[in-house]
Amino acid sequence: MRPIGFSTGAIAKADYRQALKELRQSQVRVVELSALRFWELPPLVADIEDLRLRDFDFVSVHAPSAFAAAEELSVICQLDRIAALAIPIVIHPDAIFSCADWKHFGSLLFIENMDKRKARGRTAADLAVLFETFPEARMCFDIGHVRQVDPTMLEAARILEQHGDRLGQVHISEVNTASRHDPISEYAVQAFRLVAHLIPEGAPIILETLIDRGQSSIPRELTRAAEALEPFHSQVALTV
Repeated sequence: MRPIGFSTGAIAKADYRQALKELRQSQVRVVELSALRFWELPPLVADIEDLRLRDFDFVSVHAPSAFAAAEELSVICQLDRIAALAIPIVIHPDAIFSCADWKHFGSLLFIENMDKRKARGRTAADLAVLFETFPEARMCFDIGHVRQVDPTMLEAARILEQHGDRLGQVHISEVNTASRHDPISEYAVQAFRLVAHLIPEGAPIILETLIDRGQSSIPRELTRAAEALEPFHSQVALTV
């Protein structure tokens, strides 16, 4: 059975304590602590050692997705406290201003492939350039992002075949035309299954499907994610 969990931001936005409470109640043991907005990072860093994270089998932290270049060193210094706990850090490549200042995170740095809004990090070729710069970094594979970039899922197959050895975790959701993370549709399930055979069974799966306003529920999205990651027979599955 795949290890599937949630981003705290999908459940309760900035209220990570409430999200963790709901995940514990649902017996979910995989979590990504979201600090997507710059102002969310300081309280999370201050709180992180008191969150009883040993209840979970896998924990990562999503770094802020946007901040000014002048704020970069402050972000890195705060993330250093998280890395000291051996917690992986997910980063958007367009949030990196000074590559040299991020290299010390080594294999705890999980670089995420991007949606269609971003100028880099969307394709296997883009990621190859990034991994040349960050040779120890791992990959956060966002299957919803790549489906938005290429609905045929051929680019998803390329990314997994070329960089699958770096896979640290997977983001899964339905990414709509406005680049919001919706609950997983049946169409997304069928698309994701085309490349599910390229995702190792043990890779941590993080749901980013927004359910903070009752759009869906934790059990329903866990079931949908499991269905989406059940591979087709080999004659249907994609390879490149």
